[in-house]
Amino acid sequence: MKADILAPAAVLVLWTLVMLVWTAATRLPALKAAGIDMSKAVGGRGQDLEGVLPASVNWKAHNYAHLVEQPTLFYAVVAMLAILGQVSAVSVALAWTYVVIRIVHSLVQATSNRIAVRFPLFIAGTLALLGLTVMALIRTLG
Repeated sequence: MKADILAPAAVLVLWTLVMLVWTAATRLPALKAAGIDMSKAVGGRGQDLEGVLPASVNWKAHNYAHLVEQPTLFYAVVAMLAILGQVSAVSVALAWTYVVIRIVHSLVQATSNRIAVRFPLFIAGTLALLGLTVMALIRTLG
C-alpha cells in the first residue's frame, strides 16, 4: 500500500519532464526565429526572454517553473506518508487528484493561459495538497 501513494508522485515527475521537453521544443525554434544565436549566447536566464519571445512560447517555461515549486511540497508530503506507512485510500485519492489537477493546469497554462481557468485549478490542487498535509501532520503528531 505504501507504493500506491508514490505512483502519483512518479507520474508528476514524468509530467514535469514532459513540460521541460515541450519548453525546449518551442523555445529553441523561437530563439532561432528571433535571431538569437545560441552558440554565441553567454549567461542569461529564462526570465530574460520575456518580451523577446512570444508569450505563448514563454508560457511553457512558466509552467515548468511552477512544476518545480509547489509540487516539491507534494513530494515531501507523500514521502512522509509512505515512510510512516500511513497510506490510505483517501490519501491516495488526494494524491491522484493533485496530480491530475496539476496536469490539467499545465495544459491550460501552456496553451490558452486563461487565468479564469488556471486560478480555480490552482486552488483546487492546493486544497488537495492541504488535505494530504493535514493527514501527514496528524500522523506525525499522533
